[in-house]
Amino acid sequence: MNEFLAGVFVAALPLLALGYWIGRRAAGRRRPGDLGTPVEHATFETLHTASLATPPLRAGLNEDTARKAARRLRPLLGTEALCLTDHESVLAWDGAGEHHKAQIMEQLGSILDTGRGEAFRISCEDLDCPLRWAVVAPLTVDNRVHGALVVCAPRESAVLVRAAGEVAQWVSVQLELAELDRSRTRLIEAEIKALRAQISPHFIFNSLAAIASFVRTDPERARELLLEFADFTRYSFRRHGDFTTLADELHSIDQYLALVRARFGERLSVTLQIAPEVLPVALPFLCLQPLVENAVKHGLEGKLAKSHISITAQDAGAEAVVVIEDNGTGMDPERLRQILRGDTGPSAGIGLSNVDDRLRQVYGDEYGLVIETGIGAGMKVTVRVPKYQPGVHSTARTARE
Repeated sequence: MNEFLAGVFVAALPLLALGYWIGRRAAGRRRPGDLGTPVEHATFETLHTASLATPPLRAGLNEDTARKAARRLRPLLGTEALCLTDHESVLAWDGAGEHHKAQIMEQLGSILDTGRGEAFRISCEDLDCPLRWAVVAPLTVDNRVHGALVVCAPRESAVLVRAAGEVAQWVSVQLELAELDRSRTRLIEAEIKALRAQISPHFIFNSLAAIASFVRTDPERARELLLEFADFTRYSFRRHGDFTTLADELHSIDQYLALVRARFGERLSVTLQIAPEVLPVALPFLCLQPLVENAVKHGLEGKLAKSHISITAQDAGAEAVVVIEDNGTGMDPERLRQILRGDTGPSAGIGLSNVDDRLRQVYGDEYGLVIETGIGAGMKVTVRVPKYQPGVHSTARTARE
């Protein structure tokens, strides 16, 4: 990841160089009373213009995003026309000479195949058309050419060739980041599906059996448990949102524990200490529930004595800290390390490694699970999440809505 961020920084250097070059050209036009040097003004203007083109490019390359980006990129290069293409067509054209689309695409075939930028003359019978020369710079993602950035001008210019290549490199980085965002989304969706698939058929069968046992002896209790079961499964299999709130996650956990208590009765005791101020905090969907299920599995189902599970959620300044602790059978630390590495084996669950991976993907490696355990010593799992994180927000509704 550090190497990739370094690559992003390196890709931004050409934009700074472009701004510096523009500023040097404007140095002789500085007016008395201006704040900052022309070089500084041009550099800031270049970065600002590039920042305006970033959001559409981070959504990928299509007609809509290309149109919005081209409108920002052409002033950056100061050229009469600019277009963005894929392999099949011109996605967006900004500026004069739009009637040259077909001619541009005819020239792109070999360029897109080789991935090397080229320049060529534009033939035009329209005396009013200012375009006589074009520069093509390929757009590459993961060493694959996805399209091209084409700039058109009245005359040849070595500076424009270099500037077009540098801007194309920056655009390519934005498209690569967009691809990483899509890959991350697909990965999270796949991991959530894996968690859903992990919901034990035995748990479903045992929950329904426990509900059925109350139908004659305590019909009202059976009705309440059936509603809890319906809400729990509805939340677990919902289709919208990668993130949820701590309040919604804890509500689903409460429903899960109600079903477990219906089966095991007084063998299970639960303590909850929740600070109200952390309830709105957003966190990855199905992030805490697998940890509680793991506590039940290695606590209540792992021994005959009574089991106790403690769940606390505290406000820790810029973070919310959730601790889930049980007095169950615990685990060999070496076995735990194998599970977190993904070496789960056929009989081990994927809950711990899945949650740990998703926390690290969203917040960074410093926010992975902290687990304290030993054979016969129970398990304590600590989850830290930032209360405010760019791109992390919940549009979820509570399970009862």
